[in-house]
Amino acid sequence: MSGTQLDTWWTTLRARWERLRRSPEAGYSTETVLVTAMLVAAALVVVAILVVKVTEKANSISL
Repeated sequence: MSGTQLDTWWTTLRARWERLRRSPEAGYSTETVLVTAMLVAAALVVVAILVVKVTEKANSISL
């Protein structure tokens, strides 16, 4: 990278950083997506546990 390219890159990065600092709610959607993804993962784990338990119980029933 030449000095001019590095200066341009650095200036652009600083401008974007300042814009994010001025609007603190800009990261809200990312936080919401992450929390939603974690809740979905937790729900999948619960469903998997329930399926295992129900299957075990069904297999233990003798006719």
